Amino acid sequence: MEYRVNRKTGDRISVIGFGTSSFPGENKTEAADVLCAAYENGINYYDLASASGESFPIFGKALSEVRKNVFYQIHFGADYTNGSYGWTIDLDTIKRSVEYQLKALNTDYIDYGFIHCIDEEKDFISYQNNGISRYIQALKEEGTVRHIGLSSHTPSTVNKILDHIDIDMLMFSINPAYDYEKGDELGIGSNSERETLYRRCEAEGIGISVMKVFCGGQLLDERTSPFGKSLTELQCIQYALDKPGVLTVLPGVSNKNDLEKVLSYLDARAEDKDYSVISEFTPKSAIGKCVYCNHCQPCPGGLDIALINKYYDLTRAGDAMAAQHYMNLELKADDCVSCGHCNSRCPFQVDQMARMWEIKTFFGNN
Repeated sequence: MEYRVNRKTGDRISVIGFGTSSFPGENKTEAADVLCAAYENGINYYDLASASGESFPIFGKALSEVRKNVFYQIHFGADYTNGSYGWTIDLDTIKRSVEYQLKALNTDYIDYGFIHCIDEEKDFISYQNNGISRYIQALKEEGTVRHIGLSSHTPSTVNKILDHIDIDMLMFSINPAYDYEKGDELGIGSNSERETLYRRCEAEGIGISVMKVFCGGQLLDERTSPFGKSLTELQCIQYALDKPGVLTVLPGVSNKNDLEKVLSYLDARAEDKDYSVISEFTPKSAIGKCVYCNHCQPCPGGLDIALINKYYDLTRAGDAMAAQHYMNLELKADDCVSCGHCNSRCPFQVDQMARMWEIKTFFGNN
């Protein structure tokens, strides 16, 4: 397993997490075995946002002995008091739901307590007015909630909330359909808005856990893909993990077969994770922008072109740490010999030779 560190909390989080939107699957008897197998293969981050009510006791049974080694995302606004998932901003209902979840999970603390599914500013105002924000904060002060997160599908709403409160993790929907304005009603915001949000999170040390990585499965089938072409699970996972700020992806897992598919990412060849095919259906507004896909590799001069671009973009977004990371690179933009190899390979038509000159000039003047 590969791990990334949440800079705000110090938590070491597996890049492959566990989503529960379809858990448990039809075979209820194997559900606990699936969780145990996930843990044994290094998965330590579990989201419980849209799980069915029956999922929680299964988690409590399967992972209670290793509870200190795993992280749970628990959502304040996800209601399970009727046995199935529902959304609420009623404080008393949320309290009952959280109490149920803690008891069923056989735990007395929540790793990441999430302000749940705030897609509109008015929802957050109601969330505050109803006392839910104070409730989460009180639980944090007493140690029941260790860190505070936010889940949303709307970049503008996230930015407004980040302007006013401090959070430790953002759960956000990332996939090519949403980023390139070809998704469903949850694919909110332009490509520029979404990319700017990812960079802000990276700059401020806010980790992102990714939901909807397969766009609800639509991207995996050409008959349902908004692009008319399918992508693989591996391509979608790599795409999300390449975005600034992202720590983990949370694909829905319902059975052993699903688990094996997502875990295969760890041993897959680079060419099997290459998602540059999306250049065929990206909008004109996205052409000419580096998406850090590494399709330009190998660079004859040995430069890590994607990483150089990422550190440059993040530095311009205000991430001082990214600037330091750039300065620590063995080979920088200064070492580009303008051979043109990267330009010829870039599926997004980025003039990387011009970018290297721009980056060289930028860091030379800073």
